[in-house]
Amino acid sequence: MKRRNFIKNASLTGVGLAVGSSLASCDDHSKEEKALVNTPHNSEKGSIPLVIATWNVKKSTLKAWETIQNGGSALDAVEQGCRVEEADETGQTVGKGGLPDREGNVTLDACVMNQHGHCGAVVYLKDITHAVSVARKVMEDTPHVMLAGDGAKQFALSKGFQPENLLTEASKAAWEQWKVEANYKPIINIENHDTIGMLAIDSNGDISGACTTSGLAYKMAGRVGDSPIIGSGLFVDNEIGACVATGLGEEVVKTVGSFLVVELMRQGKTPQEACEEAIGRIVNKPNSNYKDFQVGYIALNKKGETGYYSIHEGFSMTKYQDGVNEQLQSDFFNKA
Repeated sequence: MKRRNFIKNASLTGVGLAVGSSLASCDDHSKEEKALVNTPHNSEKGSIPLVIATWNVKKSTLKAWETIQNGGSALDAVEQGCRVEEADETGQTVGKGGLPDREGNVTLDACVMNQHGHCGAVVYLKDITHAVSVARKVMEDTPHVMLAGDGAKQFALSKGFQPENLLTEASKAAWEQWKVEANYKPIINIENHDTIGMLAIDSNGDISGACTTSGLAYKMAGRVGDSPIIGSGLFVDNEIGACVATGLGEEVVKTVGSFLVVELMRQGKTPQEACEEAIGRIVNKPNSNYKDFQVGYIALNKKGETGYYSIHEGFSMTKYQDGVNEQLQSDFFNKA
């Protein structure tokens, strides 16, 4: 199932909205790639190096894997992998071609975190396709963790990033259609969205992660979700493991989801067990309306074990390990 269509269908309100096609399925890249498969409920074990990412993004995991095989670090790998999605105009959720906010502006959020615990992020970035690379520059070339809005754009330009119009004709058409019956309330079946989050362990055993998104479609101007927030959208602890989130960012932020998953692994849980408990923290909250939104987590630990879990059916993880690039269907909570 395509990512954006899945999140639309997860809503029980049944309100439909044509927002354009979501990220197209990626082409096969080797004879070793496997088809979409269901996986056991326990963690997936394997060797390093290892790359995992949210959703069906085989081109991105391939690029990340090749980066490691060519001597790159885990940080190099996740940056290069995420850049593939950011440059893909057919995917309306990340980078160029992302669906705009209510005012018609495409604004990007991204973050990176490396094996040393260093991190960088940008929020509400306009006119720059590769937000993940700007986030890395924030980490490496400034004393700060996060830059926002015009300041983030000015910084990117000073580092040689080229400005361009991120609103493609397809995304503009979807926005124009949305405006016909626009409901200016954050109704989840209208505010469709998702993210690419990527984690990698390189040949040295070091872990890094990245997360990049154009955020909620037709969001209020200035809205920021979990994706650029360290501890919510992404967290890396090189002694333990890492986690990245996708779905409704507001709900991830409320439980500091990625940090929670890593801390649960620190306490001895497998990545799969940790992802499942973190989803449980969301759905078991008093007055939770979890049937109306989606959240998914992917995680890995230092051993090369992986886990992934979501609230609703349809979430998947792409994994490149032991020379095999495969999409894996996630187990999920809401089986009613």
